[in-house]
Amino acid sequence: MKLPIIKGFDEAALKKYFKNTGLLMIGRIGSLAIKMVTSIYVANYLLPERNGVLSTSSAYVFLFAALAGLGLDSFIVKELHQFPKNRDTILGTSFLLKSVAGLICIPLIFLVWQIFPLSDIKYTFILILSFTGLFQSFTVVDAYFQSEVESKYIMQVQIIGNIISALIKFSLVFIFKAELIYFVYAYTFDILLVSLGYILMYNRKGRSIFNWNYDKQLAKKLINLSWPLIISGIMVSVYMKIDTIMLKEILGEDVGTKASGAYATVVMFSEALNFIPVVIVSSLFPAILNAKRDDPERYQKRLQNLFDLMVWLSLAFALFISFASPYIYSYFKPSYASAAPVLAMHVWGSLFVFLGVASGQFLIAENLNKLTFIRTGFGAIVNIGLNILLIPKMGMMGTAIATVIAYFSATFLIIFIPKTRPQGIMMLKSLFLVTAFQKIFTR
Repeated sequence: MKLPIIKGFDEAALKKYFKNTGLLMIGRIGSLAIKMVTSIYVANYLLPERNGVLSTSSAYVFLFAALAGLGLDSFIVKELHQFPKNRDTILGTSFLLKSVAGLICIPLIFLVWQIFPLSDIKYTFILILSFTGLFQSFTVVDAYFQSEVESKYIMQVQIIGNIISALIKFSLVFIFKAELIYFVYAYTFDILLVSLGYILMYNRKGRSIFNWNYDKQLAKKLINLSWPLIISGIMVSVYMKIDTIMLKEILGEDVGTKASGAYATVVMFSEALNFIPVVIVSSLFPAILNAKRDDPERYQKRLQNLFDLMVWLSLAFALFISFASPYIYSYFKPSYASAAPVLAMHVWGSLFVFLGVASGQFLIAENLNKLTFIRTGFGAIVNIGLNILLIPKMGMMGTAIATVIAYFSATFLIIFIPKTRPQGIMMLKSLFLVTAFQKIFTR
């Protein structure tokens, strides 16, 4: 018997794509468990103030992550899916584009720092973390494995990389009693470690990065396709990370730094499962593209079922975390206790994050990439405005409320755009469980 939530996908597609999704889930969940345990020990060791410096520095550099990635990942998968024989050219061109962008980000971050420095934070931390953009160039290999629906290789890289990363951080905490700067180095090394793992795994498949080549015309095509997503990604970075920076700067050096350190733990748990929609959509996107090409009716059914799945998963997660937040913070030192109710609020943003990821792939499939920029830009404006209003009055809780409203605003802006209004209505039907009840009572 087919589950009603996934009705509309044929059995062969389900077997192939959900096997791939399952492997990605195992890798991400295994990595998540390792990261959670490690992060709790690191946060308790650093305490809110030093953890705030680390999290705010990371958030500052993360604002440039979209520029370094060029918004290419979804298009690399799409190109590899359509033109598998051009693998070496697609990967080589994408890698060079990402590498150049990552290099450009290093001096760019320095220039921005001269204009907008953060109080009480050393630029040395920012400089070290700014190399992460360059190191992430090898994520093009991740896109290759996604296109081949072979996520077991991604799983292996992620789990092994996170085990090594955890061992390094535990050594810094328990053996070396290390200063903060060594944790900055460790978090930068995490990205390099995963990149090296991708290279090794790619070689184990009998491939070689030395066979990659660059194609100027393909580069122009990719940039023309992805530039809206580059700007959109910058906007996403702003409305996902600007709250940590604003919390620190608005509340002041001492109070603000401690608040940002506590808030970093909230974000860690609240966004813990944000990889799930990415994994599911990455695995199902080829099937959705096939349906769009071959059967418009099936294409619509698959989109609706995808939205339903996103809501069910995110709703279950939000309910669980809301009730479990006091228990979660019993593992932290008392100085983090004020973050528990903030987590119970912040996690409801996951409903709109999950739906936003799914609808983002719809925009790519329909060649409406410019709308991604518009809605994420709108979300960023809403988040910044609400943070300015709410942080002075409510502190961390104001930041959480601003974030949830911003996620909702960005995701459902498509309802007000004629071309995408039908899909916005589909998402609303999923959000209010209309389609779920229809499936239950029509079985």
